[in-house]
Amino acid sequence: MTPAPSTTPHPAILYALPKDQVARSLGDFVIKAQEEALSKRSKFTLAVSGGSLANTLVEGLTSRAEVKWDKWVVFFADERVVPLDHEDSNYRIVHEGLFSKVPIPTQNIHPISTENLDDPEEVAHEYEKQLMNEFAGKFLTHPFFCFSGGGLIGKNAVAFPRFDLILLGAGPDGHTCSLFPGHDLLKEDSTWVSWLNDSPKPPSTRITLTYPVLNHAHKVAFVAIGEGKKDIIQKLLDHPELGLPSSLVKPIPPGQVYWSVCRRGRSFPDSIHKERLQALNYSTPPLPHKDSKRGCRKSQNN
Repeated sequence: MTPAPSTTPHPAILYALPKDQVARSLGDFVIKAQEEALSKRSKFTLAVSGGSLANTLVEGLTSRAEVKWDKWVVFFADERVVPLDHEDSNYRIVHEGLFSKVPIPTQNIHPISTENLDDPEEVAHEYEKQLMNEFAGKFLTHPFFCFSGGGLIGKNAVAFPRFDLILLGAGPDGHTCSLFPGHDLLKEDSTWVSWLNDSPKPPSTRITLTYPVLNHAHKVAFVAIGEGKKDIIQKLLDHPELGLPSSLVKPIPPGQVYWSVCRRGRSFPDSIHKERLQALNYSTPPLPHKDSKRGCRKSQNN
């Protein structure tokens, strides 16, 4: 009898970068994930966070002929419950920083609905429905979905959508998406999208993908660069026992989590994780010498 596949998460793949190679290498990584997805189906499904990630993506992708923008389907890993043109909107940040500069079809980008901004629970529910509509076709033979009169009416919480790639940041407190240290949402194990109105970082009202969705992705990549990130990166990768939110992102095999960090002093962990550093399966720049004076770009907090 063939043994059941292991459900033990793979160790994180760490990728140390000099700052002037971050954007190009991230672009290579995204394009490789895109090609792997399109070799199996007609879409490349992606979830992104906000912050400075958009600037890195625009630098690494906008001039690349290999990007098949018309195949991209984009969701947001979390969102602030504000109008889409609000300064705090992740949609606005990513749209102005990246998508307004590339030929991606508008209908392929999925922002939150702004019809019920005074009801974050409804905003989260509507966003979950957007996810269901996108991923339903991939699971129609699965008991995951229920039908009534030929229509999709609900889901069984034992299964979750599988994004091809989720791109995340890590905050200085270890949060990712809108999953904050000590918050009850860290225990959520059934919904796809949840909400909170007590975020410790303003704005307080947000929606977020949950761990079951993050941990069912094919690939999750953290981009954690900047002088303000070095201490938290060390905690996240050297001390998983702390249970900080970013360290709880552990995709179920064959899913894999990656970390792109800046190789300078303490911005790269000193533990056994350093021995696990490995090049990804595409052309990457050589690592700088340990005494390199290259620094990390300053980044916006997530």
